[in-house]
Amino acid sequence: MEFKDHNLVPFPEGTPGEPRVRYERRPVKDAHGETVPGLYQAWIVLDNAGQLNSYTTGMVKQVILAFRRASTERDVVAAVFTGAGDRAFCTGGNTKEYAEYYSGRPEEYRQYMRLFNDMVTAILECDKPVICRVNGMRIAGGQEIGMACDFSIASDLANFGQAGPKHGSAPDGGSTDFLPLYVGVERANESLALCTPWSSYRAVDWGLITECMPCLKVDGAFVPNPFVVTDKAYENGRKVYGEFVGGAARAEAKALVKSGTVDLTPLDDAVDRMVT
Repeated sequence: MEFKDHNLVPFPEGTPGEPRVRYERRPVKDAHGETVPGLYQAWIVLDNAGQLNSYTTGMVKQVILAFRRASTERDVVAAVFTGAGDRAFCTGGNTKEYAEYYSGRPEEYRQYMRLFNDMVTAILECDKPVICRVNGMRIAGGQEIGMACDFSIASDLANFGQAGPKHGSAPDGGSTDFLPLYVGVERANESLALCTPWSSYRAVDWGLITECMPCLKVDGAFVPNPFVVTDKAYENGRKVYGEFVGGAARAEAKALVKSGTVDLTPLDDAVDRMVT
């Protein structure tokens, strides 16, 4: 039987070395780590690591088409949405493009926001479960498209939050809708108004994400993010678990991170387990 093609257009691969979205088919693994013949994960990768995986207009269109492709491919069982490298999942819209093209052109920006909202809708309406693989910062519009996913698994070196209100941009691409549902109104207001960053541990504790995995390897062993309080829940009656450390502890954390390496293998293993 010859199947019909339900894609609108072929997925545009983009040009290596330029901002683009990669679409990769990766084999599904079973509970023993063995490849399952004929089944795949669709990895949708924001490939703009040099600009912290911020999305350009062209990338937004690619994301929309990528999620539609994941929906229509019959041997794909789940979509994994992530970013290139280990510094950022996504930090939102590309500020260079904003400054050079959209600044002072409100009608053009309106059309851009139409595309952005279509991107969020494409994630929400994907016919396959969508896992956000948070390999680094999930900030601003990156936070918004991440919350449109069904599940989120993060490196414990990642952080979460908004940035727009500090620069005169309203977080109206999904955060005002999604964030109160995940963490409650008071915590959402803190993030939306003050742009307070949250650690991966705090994000798990507050129900924003499913799980976080230690990805800093020091002397051959994985250690929790030293910039975050993970060894106690309360101090003087106040909850401190998941907070960022300061003072001398922060200086020690910097030295420890400098002595180690980032290894995202535990994050990838956790994604494989969830797909399984």
